Amino acid sequence: MKEFKRVGREIVYQGAILDFCRDDVITPEGNRVAWDYLSHKGAAAVIPVLDDGRIIMVRQWRNAIDKFALEIPAGGKEGASEPSMQCAARELEEETGYRTGNLVFLQTIVPAIAYSGEKIDVYVAFDLEKREQHLDPDEDIELEIYQVEELVEMIKNNEINDSKTISAIMTYYLKYVLQTPEN
Repeated sequence: MKEFKRVGREIVYQGAILDFCRDDVITPEGNRVAWDYLSHKGAAAVIPVLDDGRIIMVRQWRNAIDKFALEIPAGGKEGASEPSMQCAARELEEETGYRTGNLVFLQTIVPAIAYSGEKIDVYVAFDLEKREQHLDPDEDIELEIYQVEELVEMIKNNEINDSKTISAIMTYYLKYVLQTPEN
């Protein structure tokens, strides 16, 4: 395998969620190139599954696309060292008002592998207990509940286009729904 070597990283802009960096890289052929890189502390997401198998989704405003989006609950880690399971449990309760003691790891997603280091660890939450939502001041979240098959259809019809939600729901569907003894 050929080796690329990063020889420098300069933070060009430090933001609240992302740091915009310029990386200096030496290619295997010895060329020095500059690559853009978005540094992110990481995130976690969760698929909340009710006892009857339905999934709790959140609908919230997304500034980047200038509209509301249907997603699984998710949020950034409070720091790079925060365990992703802790982040997932916190975001579940904050955004949906549900708590769980049964979080199962599903997958890690790298949403923009070409230019960002963001990784999202996705969990499935079972045995949910209703509590109270604790929304951040900038959040306005509506809860919606769906059968997983409805969500798969919405993905097929381009009604859900958030990459973490698509990946998580499809992986959950393949692992937990299609692998059941009834199928």
